[in-house]
Amino acid sequence: MLFSSAPARALAAALLAAALGGGGLLELAAPGRAWRAPGPSPAASVPSRAALRPSAAAAPGGSFSEGHARAAARAYSCPILPPSNPLNQDISRAPVDPNSGSYIAAIGASGHLHADFGTNPAYGIPYAVVGPRQREARIRFTAYGAESNAGPYPVPASAPVEGAGEEGDRHVLVLQRGSCRLYELYDARRMLAGGSPPGWEAASGAVFNLRSNALRPDGWTSADAAGLPIFPLLVRYPEVRAGHIDHALRVTVARTQRGFIHPATHLASSSSDPTLPPMGLRLRLKPSFGLAGYRGEALVVLRALRRYGLIVADNGSSWYITGAPDPRWRDEDLDQLKRVPGSAFEAVRTGPILHRD
Repeated sequence: MLFSSAPARALAAALLAAALGGGGLLELAAPGRAWRAPGPSPAASVPSRAALRPSAAAAPGGSFSEGHARAAARAYSCPILPPSNPLNQDISRAPVDPNSGSYIAAIGASGHLHADFGTNPAYGIPYAVVGPRQREARIRFTAYGAESNAGPYPVPASAPVEGAGEEGDRHVLVLQRGSCRLYELYDARRMLAGGSPPGWEAASGAVFNLRSNALRPDGWTSADAAGLPIFPLLVRYPEVRAGHIDHALRVTVARTQRGFIHPATHLASSSSDPTLPPMGLRLRLKPSFGLAGYRGEALVVLRALRRYGLIVADNGSSWYITGAPDPRWRDEDLDQLKRVPGSAFEAVRTGPILHRD
C-alpha cells in the first residue's frame, strides 16, 4: 500500500492546529499508511489535498477556549505531556460537532457514566513509577510487533498488571523518572522461564516521551486501540485529592467507526457507519447539566468533563471512564457518576476524521 505524503501529514497538523486555536502544532511521527478524511475541502486558508480532507461534520471551525491554558500537569517530577498537547487542552468552548446527536445516540443517550476504577485493585488500570536506573527487561511481542516500539523496557518484574490477575486487557504502565518516558504494554505477561534479565511478552507496546507532542505513525496502535497513551488519560487519586483534573479522560464505547481523529492514530472497526463515533472523538459534559447535587470526588471529575471532556480510546462498555485503582478512593462518591446520563454530553469538533484508503 502507498504511504501518505509528508505534505498530507503537514496538512493534518495544520488542521489540528486550527482546531486548537493556535495552541501549537503536534510533532508528527514518521509517515504511515495513506489516510483520508472524506467530504468537502476545508476553508481556503488550508490547502486542499485529496489524500487528506475534512468531512463537513469534522471541518475546522472555531477554537478551543483561548487564554485558559493551565501549566502542564506534573507527576513524579515529569510533565504529563506539554500544555499545548491536545489531551491537556480546554475544550469548554470548542464547537459542537454537527454529528453530535448521532454519536451520542450510538454510544447510548440513556446510558450512564461508570467509574471503572475504585478501591478494588481488580478495577481500573494501575501503574508503576521507576527510577532512571531501573533494570531493563526483554520484551517479546506476540501480535502487533510491527506497530510497537522495540524493547527493552524498564519494566520491573513486580509491575502491577491490570485486572489483579484476572483475564482481560492486562495493561502494564510504567513511568520512568528522569527520562520522563512512559512505557505501556497491552496483554502483558511475565515470561516465567529462560533468559536473563527477566522479561515480558505482550501483544503490543508503546513508548511516549512525556515532554513531547509526538504522535505515533498514522495506522499504528499503542497499548490502547486508538494509539493514544493511557497514563495521561487516567483519573488518578492524587489529582482528585488536589481538587482538579487538568486533562481529558479515557472512555470506552461499545462500537466505533472505521476512522480516527488526531491525536488518535489507530482505528479498531470495519464499520463505515458515519453515525458511530471515531476513535479520538472528544465528548464534553454540557454546561447546562447542573452539578449542584454532586459532591466530593465525583464533583471533581464532572468539573473536568466540562472543561477537558472524554476521549474515545477503546471499544468496550459504553461510558466507562478509566482510572487507576487506589485504596483511598471513596467508592460511594464515585458511584454518583452513575446518575449522569449519556444525554448530558455533546461531541465537539477537534479535527478531521481520517480513514484508510
